[in-house]
Amino acid sequence: MKRARIAVDGEIHAGEYRDGVVETDDETFVVGEDGHLAPPCDPSALYCVGRNFAETLDQMEYDVPDQPAFFIKPPASIVAHEEPIPYPTFSDEVTYAGELCAVVDERCHDLDADEVPEVIRGYTIMNDVDALDQPGRTARKAFDGSGPLGPWIETDLDPHGIDMHTEINGERRQEANTELMLFDPDEIVAFLSERFTFRPGDVIAFGSPANPGVIEPGDTVEITYEGVGTLRNEVAPPER
Repeated sequence: MKRARIAVDGEIHAGEYRDGVVETDDETFVVGEDGHLAPPCDPSALYCVGRNFAETLDQMEYDVPDQPAFFIKPPASIVAHEEPIPYPTFSDEVTYAGELCAVVDERCHDLDADEVPEVIRGYTIMNDVDALDQPGRTARKAFDGSGPLGPWIETDLDPHGIDMHTEINGERRQEANTELMLFDPDEIVAFLSERFTFRPGDVIAFGSPANPGVIEPGDTVEITYEGVGTLRNEVAPPER
């Protein structure tokens, strides 16, 4: 099942998404006519794992980590499906990365890997927008618009062994399978849960294959994960 949220006249309605329609318990909304898709959840934080594909390590000349390397994006980083990504005014080298994400369904802490599926609401997609020329991981990755998220949450998905690809203006730039991850998704959630108490709606992103290039204003980024869908955003010019 796909669970989506739609913004209608300033209010957010949550329900099942099917064929361009969001059905709540009481109402039916047509996406694009009644409103637009909102971010699929309302996290307190986005916990992001990097360096989780060998291809990325080779490209960036990183050492193989002995445990997941992570960073955190704030809620202000979120951009919904089909909303523009604001190109940051402070950077001249902005990259993209298509990532599968888990969405937490209940408050939890210090999980074992085999307990993780019980607390996950489902899976969605994030674009890890990176101002690559900035000093330090937080300055590079945690800013307004650096976490496009959506389009919805797929509740019936095994995150293991699924294909993904990213296209920029229709040209394929990334292609991989989640079986190539160095750390298993359930292991990542368990690892982070020892350090953080997760809250409903929190997002855990599992990393991306090699980052193949930059994006510019006017580019359209489409990230597809098999069984989930496609997250699509256009890059907007800097707002000065």
